Amino acid sequence: MNRRFLGSLPGLLLAVLLLSAATDAPRDTRSGLRTEDFARVIDGEQCGLYVLANRQGAEVCVTNYGARVVSLLMPDRDGKLDDLVCGFPTIDGYTQHSQNFGATVGRYIGRILGARFVLDGDTCLLQAGSNGHCGHGGSPNFGARMWKVLAADTRSITLFYLSPDGENGFPGNLSVRLTYTLTDDNALELCYEATTDRPTVLNLTNHSFFNVSGRLDAAVEDQLMWVAADSITEYDAGKCVTGRLLPVGGTPFDFREPHRIGERIDEENDQLKVTRGYDHCWALREGVGQEQPVAWVYDAASGRRMEVYTTEPGLHIYTANGLKGALVGKQGIAYPSRSAVCFETCHFQNSPNYPQFPSTVLRPGETFRSRTVFKWTTEARKDR
Repeated sequence: MNRRFLGSLPGLLLAVLLLSAATDAPRDTRSGLRTEDFARVIDGEQCGLYVLANRQGAEVCVTNYGARVVSLLMPDRDGKLDDLVCGFPTIDGYTQHSQNFGATVGRYIGRILGARFVLDGDTCLLQAGSNGHCGHGGSPNFGARMWKVLAADTRSITLFYLSPDGENGFPGNLSVRLTYTLTDDNALELCYEATTDRPTVLNLTNHSFFNVSGRLDAAVEDQLMWVAADSITEYDAGKCVTGRLLPVGGTPFDFREPHRIGERIDEENDQLKVTRGYDHCWALREGVGQEQPVAWVYDAASGRRMEVYTTEPGLHIYTANGLKGALVGKQGIAYPSRSAVCFETCHFQNSPNYPQFPSTVLRPGETFRSRTVFKWTTEARKDR
């Protein structure tokens, strides 16, 4: 299907045409989602569901509401397809619940303390939450904004959002492009580009909740995890980043050798007391991320392994401690605590106020570029 022709189509018609090209049923997906359940006009823009598929049978569904990953089907060692991300079966679930399932979060993931920072001598006052800080770029963040579809086919989709000068207090008209690409070797590539007309700060991430077992009603605690990081960013008792890095050695945060996610998650540890589970940013080793993974998670029962590659300096890992069975999602599942793990590739929280952290400043004439890849493989069943 011609990309230039596709780019000129209204969102809903494009979604239907893409789905027709990918499957025999023009209104349904392999995941069970229906395009008609995402066909809404939100903030004057047409919302839709867009389907990516590859030759291995994998499928990714994306909505332009929040540039979100809605479903992600990958095969297990026997070729069985399962949905590996939490989410809702209709657009109403996303608009009615302030939950970041699959969302593109910005303008700044994490907290900017005191909802302010100084840039080039000017103090920027941001939208403050109830704790006095600006979290995840304020409310609504990019995950609750309508994005325009610039181009799409059955393998990739490019989305665009213009964040106006002053939105939630952030300076500059910020133009953001995000391209999702599903490859034939079962990798989902996320490529971000952004420009601004005034100096600003930027920290984007994808906030998908993964469970590589395909059992979204089960905890991830028995899954193995490995992370190429020697330190994490430290929290104080109020979950505010202090600006210090803590070595992981001798702590429950040391995944330089694979460990079960739940093996040490409830140990007595000052950092774990703050979050009651993992909800921290690992400072990734330099020199990894492009050709070598920065992290992986593995489920022995299904044989699935998900590797993470990124150009970002940090990886915020969240074990869905806040899910309590109150949110009912796809397949009627009430997502329990720790039923997923997020791998949020990003810069560090509060970097605009900590010059020792990698800079998140973007200036006119510069182009922000960031790339993250989630890649799935399977391992054969081991002889007992």
